[in-house]
Amino acid sequence: MRAEIAPRSGIAFLLRAGQRLRVIDPQGEQVADLIAFNRDDTQEYLSSGRTLDYASRLFLTTDDLLYSNRSSPMFRIGEDCVRRHDFLLTPCSADTFRILYGHDHPHRGCHGNLAEALAPYGITPDQIPVTFNVFMNVDVNGETGELGVRPPRSKAGDYVDFVAQMDLIVGLTACSAEQSNNYSFKPIEYEVFDA
Repeated sequence: MRAEIAPRSGIAFLLRAGQRLRVIDPQGEQVADLIAFNRDDTQEYLSSGRTLDYASRLFLTTDDLLYSNRSSPMFRIGEDCVRRHDFLLTPCSADTFRILYGHDHPHRGCHGNLAEALAPYGITPDQIPVTFNVFMNVDVNGETGELGVRPPRSKAGDYVDFVAQMDLIVGLTACSAEQSNNYSFKPIEYEVFDA
């Protein structure tokens, strides 16, 4: 059964080892921020640094492992329609909108949405690290290192699967940042499959 995450919002849920999480872009050009914590010890969390170090590349796709801060596999990427995601940039926040966009009354962003959704699991805002930004399209200039956020390459109905390698607490959003989503806010859908 598919479930929907409303635009500019987020949820959290449990995922068992071996289960498959499918993240779907129903309308196209919409990013989803994904984070995970070890269900039995929330001091272990999804790590951009460990994952990129072990993969030795920035753009992760089918059969790549996403590692924790303790170097344990948390997800294996399964089928991937888009093959372009970001694991460099932090989830957008009220400060993002204030600093980057100049908003006087900023939205709380993905960080705030994740903090609210994960609070019932005892996870605090300061525990939320860099997220795996599903469908986010970030270019890196090979000479200067400058980052450029481009429109997502995802089209309506595109998806990517994540296979849990341990029991997890998962946070997932429909991203709130204008530039990340080509200046339009849409829902994200997801499905969980048993192995």
